[in-house]
Amino acid sequence: MDPRVREHAETIVDHSIDLQPGDNVVIQMPPVAEDLSVALHELCGDRGANPVRLHWSERAERAYLRAAGEDAEFETPEHALALYEAADATVVVRSGPNVTELSDVPPATIGAHKRATRPVTDARLETKWCLTQYPTPAHAQLAGMSTEAYENFVWDAVGLDWAEQREHQDRMVQLLDGADAVRIRSGATDVRMSVAGNATLNDHGEHNLPGGEVFTAPVKESVEGTVHFDMPVYRNGREIRGARLTFEDGRVVDHAAEQNEAVLTGILDTDEGSRYLGELGIGMNRNIDRYTYNMLFDEKMGDTVHMAVGNAYPETVGDENERNESAEHVDMIVDMSEESTIEVDGEVVQRDGTFVFEDDFR
Repeated sequence: MDPRVREHAETIVDHSIDLQPGDNVVIQMPPVAEDLSVALHELCGDRGANPVRLHWSERAERAYLRAAGEDAEFETPEHALALYEAADATVVVRSGPNVTELSDVPPATIGAHKRATRPVTDARLETKWCLTQYPTPAHAQLAGMSTEAYENFVWDAVGLDWAEQREHQDRMVQLLDGADAVRIRSGATDVRMSVAGNATLNDHGEHNLPGGEVFTAPVKESVEGTVHFDMPVYRNGREIRGARLTFEDGRVVDHAAEQNEAVLTGILDTDEGSRYLGELGIGMNRNIDRYTYNMLFDEKMGDTVHMAVGNAYPETVGDENERNESAEHVDMIVDMSEESTIEVDGEVVQRDGTFVFEDDFR
């Protein structure tokens, strides 16, 4: 076993989910990530926790969804719900032999299934959860990298000094916490929103591993303007390029895409909440320096901003504000490296990817 797999598992257990004796742990991953599963189970035994492994297969998921058909009426799987309601911690590992396995499943079927399984997702998010990545040749190919280079990329990103990264990101948290208006401009993007009363969170490798972003939720009906997401969105085996969303009173009233617009439409039509923003995130991990078609990494890139249509994380929404609820949560990215600004209450806090608290800000 590569020693970095063991280090990855230790980071998950000790940093991300703070595993404690007696914790009931659900570990979900495909067979290709068995080394990481073995390392996690060893650590569960060492810590006195109780693991249950779920075998995840996108090939099996595809077979089920295609057989169910576009008009399927899915029911919430109560047995899966019960599992997560009894769990203290959850580890979900992305991996697999074919990153386009779900590409021929109708978007309407995927949307219907997401609506039915939303209670399961909500229950999982109530645990101490971590989403991470195991490197495979399929993901290396998608990223345009050799297998070895991709392994180095993943484990370098996962093995960051998270205490140091947290301190760096906390300076941006302080700028957003207590603020009201945020404006983002970059190329064809000019969008305004309020974050008044909502909390700003510092993602330093806990729920997402790797971490590397600062994020909050817009006030639901405050978003106004147009966003051009100039980096691709890879969703269920399909690539959306050139997505544009126009917001009025917080809601997407117009949208377009240069490629796979129907997939974007399917996301927005999942439910009423999928036409509102649930997240505004600012990428601050400069160790992630290239786009890899994997949002777990891509949204953390330095010099980027991402916005997610759909569900807002409850911990980001203040008691006085309405939380946007949806079965979807789809992140999309804006490149902020050139001719771009982030303004907070009228003050520029980032210009061309450089923050106001960094030495080369001008």
